[in-house]
Amino acid sequence: MMRGLGDLESTIMDRMWSYRRPASVRDVLEDLRKDREIAYTTVMTVMDKLHTKGLLKRRPLGRAYIYETVASKEAYTAELMRDSLAQSGNRAATLVHFLERLTPEEAEALSAALQVFPAKGRDE
Repeated sequence: MMRGLGDLESTIMDRMWSYRRPASVRDVLEDLRKDREIAYTTVMTVMDKLHTKGLLKRRPLGRAYIYETVASKEAYTAELMRDSLAQSGNRAATLVHFLERLTPEEAEALSAALQVFPAKGRDE
């Protein structure tokens, strides 16, 4: 089961997803310091936790690590959605409640996604 991220974890993952390339703790630290005062050790600890959770992979480079995302933000979000659905007692009812709350733009995006990815078992 995947779980959601804390505030700083989310912020760091958003930065990592935006880079679209590997980054060091120092890279993320300098980026975060544009908006807030934060310690190197704090960023290092959170990135290590994200690695432990399987959201970041890392490789050594000198005395530090270079990190990169394991999956896209969209793939991570989709997995959270699947986990939430799996935990519901009634998947059909949960989906109905989800669909009732879609904005017109979200409904249009869902319709477009269903055109790209046909339902399993449906004749093409």
